[in-house]
Amino acid sequence: MPYNTDYKREAQLFKALSHPTRLLIVKKLLEEEKCVNDIQELINVSQPNISQHLNILRFSGIVDFRQEGNLRCYFLKDPQKIKKLTSALE
Repeated sequence: MPYNTDYKREAQLFKALSHPTRLLIVKKLLEEEKCVNDIQELINVSQPNISQHLNILRFSGIVDFRQEGNLRCYFLKDPQKIKKLTSALE
């Protein structure tokens, strides 16, 4: 049975949230928008590693960013949806 596009999108969302670092980033973004250096300070991971995780979250449609000078500040595209998903895990 071929998979519906919606199922593929949902599976991608769950796959993106399945990594502990990405889940922590998302939970921190539920609080407020954060720039890469803020995220790095919060979770003590290298900047390239954070960028990789943010790219996965962005590709999955979970986050987006705005440019502020040389900084990229990330935010959740649909915080209510993410809040429902993460609260279901608790």
